[in-house]
Amino acid sequence: MKKMNTKKLTTLGVLAACSIVLVAFIHFPIFPAVSFLEYDPADIPILIGTFLFGPIWGVVLTVIVSAIQGMTVSAQSGVYGIVMHVVATSAFTLVAGLIYKHNKTKKGALIAILCGVAAMTAVMYPANLAFTPVYLNAMAGMEMEAAKGMVKSLMPFILLFNLTKAGINGAVTYLVYKRIHKLFGKLNLA
Repeated sequence: MKKMNTKKLTTLGVLAACSIVLVAFIHFPIFPAVSFLEYDPADIPILIGTFLFGPIWGVVLTVIVSAIQGMTVSAQSGVYGIVMHVVATSAFTLVAGLIYKHNKTKKGALIAILCGVAAMTAVMYPANLAFTPVYLNAMAGMEMEAAKGMVKSLMPFILLFNLTKAGINGAVTYLVYKRIHKLFGKLNLA
């Protein structure tokens, strides 16, 4: 039991480190009109951890990575960035992880990822409407009504951004998960 917990924690630590390194080196805007919305592949190791150990561990990994990322490589977004990353990625990992947990096939993984993409996109709509105006008010000094109006006008971009980001990360996870799983198995980590 203790050996299994050590292996699990080691694997989760490696995945968390990979996530932080990925976001540190790979981040770029997808849509020039809203260049502050940057794609990063940080969720790929988190999704791999979710598929390896289940949805609860995926959320734990999300919280740890979000906190470290929010205090280091993405410190400019502060608590807002941490909260939004936790909300977005937790929605993805919970839905995808619960589905994959009960159907560990290629088809099950595909369905899990597609549902996770849909969940993240859907959850980020109300999350952005609720949290982003508060952030703009506090950090940019924008009046609350103006901030709410701006966020509403940006919602098509925000939805498309979340769909695209989750879709890319889900597709990459789908393509590499089995290989990573085999590698961790050979290293006796998974």
